[in-house]
Amino acid sequence: MDRANVNARRQAQSLENLRVENHALRSQLDDILELAHRNQSILARHQSFELKIIGASHFKELISYIFSELANTSDLDIVTLALVDPRQDLQQMLNDLRIDLQEFPGLLFVRHEHELQTKALLSYKPLLGKYQGHLYGNLYRSCAKKPASVAVIPLVRQNRLIGYLNLGSFSAERFLTTMATDFIERLGSIIAICLENVLNNERLVYIGLTDPLTNVSNRRYVEQRTLEEIARARRQSYGIACMYLDIDFFKKINDQHGHQGGDDVLCEVARRIKAELRLSDTLGRFGGEEFVVLLINANLQDAMLVAERIRRSIAGKPFTLSDKGHCSTTISIGLTTVSEKHNLGEATAVAREMISRADRALYDAKRSGRNQVRCE
Repeated sequence: MDRANVNARRQAQSLENLRVENHALRSQLDDILELAHRNQSILARHQSFELKIIGASHFKELISYIFSELANTSDLDIVTLALVDPRQDLQQMLNDLRIDLQEFPGLLFVRHEHELQTKALLSYKPLLGKYQGHLYGNLYRSCAKKPASVAVIPLVRQNRLIGYLNLGSFSAERFLTTMATDFIERLGSIIAICLENVLNNERLVYIGLTDPLTNVSNRRYVEQRTLEEIARARRQSYGIACMYLDIDFFKKINDQHGHQGGDDVLCEVARRIKAELRLSDTLGRFGGEEFVVLLINANLQDAMLVAERIRRSIAGKPFTLSDKGHCSTTISIGLTTVSEKHNLGEATAVAREMISRADRALYDAKRSGRNQVRCE
């Protein structure tokens, strides 16, 4: 074989090697471009999600975005949110604002972070890894099927824990302990800020509908809620009950113990009434020493039992006053109901007539000797 043929073969082999190398490089470039496009798409989805939650002005809107949009944006199988609510004030406020928490089974409340039963969660740092029931069970208790791997993200504002955002995947490889946490820490910070913002907005609304002394709803809220509950009772075909309550001989309390003593009694009466009600019921101060209660999905028999419990709780224990003194009092209660069969006509007229009947029943209780329940 002459030298020319050898060189030709070598050149042909070199060209072939270059073609193979070029094909491999093109394939790698295509993979890189595809990854870049995919990452760009993921980034765009996350930016869109962040803009939505930043723009949310109400709690329900924000929570809806977290549970629906975040799962789709990040291809997650599970998203839950646990909020720290030591005195259950947050739940009460959201309920009073007519936010149905049952719409969000993934929304959890804990009285204290120690309920989560793991010291690892108290570091305020994201935790990634395989799901372990003894560590994370409380955070995923609403999930019928448990995740294989999880990312638990503390939500912290001004060095105060407000909750945990909990992500889950059915893939054991999705969240690994070796993964960087920069992205999910950023996500946790943004969601914590948004939560604080919407909750502050809701508190402002709540304050406008709350009696500042007793911390129960004011008359404006009760009247608004009454119309809404009448409409809801029609749609869902159930009855509602209304109580009109008045503290007996309240002027004597003010005369004997001063206005501070009267305020102490008003606050404690409101607390005792509230203790006998469900979260779905409504308690409001109608003015002076008068309160109104709406019982949802209740008939006359049920309402009478509740009213008697309230009456006994007021009469059964003396009231401790700020000046270290004590006093006793009783309460008179007028009760009426609106059954599903009689919930007809304009809602405003139904509400006005219902409260008027309860007021007449209260007057009957007063006239008959006080410290009793009368119904009309």
